[in-house]
Amino acid sequence: MNRINRLFQNKNKDILNIYFTAGYPGLNDTEKIILALEKSGADLIELGMPYSDPLADGPTIQESGQVALANGMTLKTLFNQVQSVRESSEIPLVLMGYFNQVMQYGEERFFKKCAEVGIDGLILPDLPMDVYESDYKKMIEDNGLTISFLITPQTSEERIIKTDELSNGFVYMVSRSSITGAKSDIENQQIEYFNRVNAMNLQTPKLIGFGISSNETFTTACQYANGAIIGSAFIKALPKEGAVESAVEGFVERILGKVSNVV
Repeated sequence: MNRINRLFQNKNKDILNIYFTAGYPGLNDTEKIILALEKSGADLIELGMPYSDPLADGPTIQESGQVALANGMTLKTLFNQVQSVRESSEIPLVLMGYFNQVMQYGEERFFKKCAEVGIDGLILPDLPMDVYESDYKKMIEDNGLTISFLITPQTSEERIIKTDELSNGFVYMVSRSSITGAKSDIENQQIEYFNRVNAMNLQTPKLIGFGISSNETFTTACQYANGAIIGSAFIKALPKEGAVESAVEGFVERILGKVSNVV
């Protein structure tokens, strides 16, 4: 069974999904961060594939991507790092990026390589669902990978149902209509959106992302979904120089409420 599916089978609430850009802050920090996240209590990790034109990303993730590219991060290097980390880790790993990157690598070659090195799932926000269904669904499923599509507060009920049908990892619930970036709280209009989606009784697990940055926002999001995704706040917590492991441990402990959120 795919590691992501096994995770949701064994744990259906309070799932902590951490996103960070591969190759940031240092080219060789990817494996250290993955292992530190697993040790500290994260359940799922999204590895951002740094890209020169990240349309949906806020300034924090954009900057981390620029640094990673300047560090020399490539898909070949990323795949090598994942293959190495799989020698000592079974935490579910998702690659998140843009479909242009997949096309440049070669679609079939990309999916096969993901499976070969131990990637479990994909998030490709700019891949239209109809194109996925007609051209890539079988290819991705044949390689044992999951895919997760995004919904937002503006997504129609019809499209939410289609997203639920096609997502075989989790439904990524974007909490607000904006680029990524940490916010201080979750507002009433977001909760109304969460409740509206929950009333639809989707079959696929749901994770809430965008604006989750503290134990308070993580705990609130988990009341309305199976868990939450944290990206920008985690990247900000990584030191630009020096060892990353202690920063990772401290961040996860604060999110899970094991220590104070005050830094």
